[in-house]
Amino acid sequence: MVKLSSRQQQILDFLNDFHVDKSYMPSVREIQMACGISSTSVVDYNLRLLERDGYIRRSPDISRAIELVQEKEVDLVEVAMIPIMGTIAAGQPIPVPEASSYDRSDLDKIALSPHLTPHHPEDLFALRVKGFSMIDAFITDGDIVVLRPTTDARDGDMVAAWLPFEEEATLKHFYLEGNQVRLMPANKEMDPIVVPADRVQVHGRVVAVMRKMAN
Repeated sequence: MVKLSSRQQQILDFLNDFHVDKSYMPSVREIQMACGISSTSVVDYNLRLLERDGYIRRSPDISRAIELVQEKEVDLVEVAMIPIMGTIAAGQPIPVPEASSYDRSDLDKIALSPHLTPHHPEDLFALRVKGFSMIDAFITDGDIVVLRPTTDARDGDMVAAWLPFEEEATLKHFYLEGNQVRLMPANKEMDPIVVPADRVQVHGRVVAVMRKMAN
């Protein structure tokens, strides 16, 4: 793919960081302010270049409709190969196999490009999304989420949550509320899952999203 200018790389990094933190994309004005760019027209020009070169997709008639896309051609020297450990529900929780049943060497992998690779990429793992409960965060059925293993989460983090009593896992926003945890979907049509704090375990925090390419 075309080598990015420092300005385009800065915008791309900001798009990814903003989306991971907020679960939606920034406006052109927010990109301008965060990246110290002189005008929104300069932002739009660089977004057009990123779209032309295959780094993002945009829907011109929809506000904030920017999607990061996986590079079609990558330099394998510069990428991290992240194992896809299975499927996670963006909907009602679904059972997942025991971690011990996985042989990492046999797993499918995705190439995570340098501008999306956090520190220590060897620790990361990926899950394929099933369902539509995170659709308002621009995460839909068939997308892949990349996670960093952790047992801790801050309010608002998007996490892979394990419900040990049900032996099921789900992808949701995490909120600790007293002695309960609220697992919040990003879909107005779906209800949150509220469970006692001792009946939910965080297994990973989402650090990147890889979009399913349209057929």
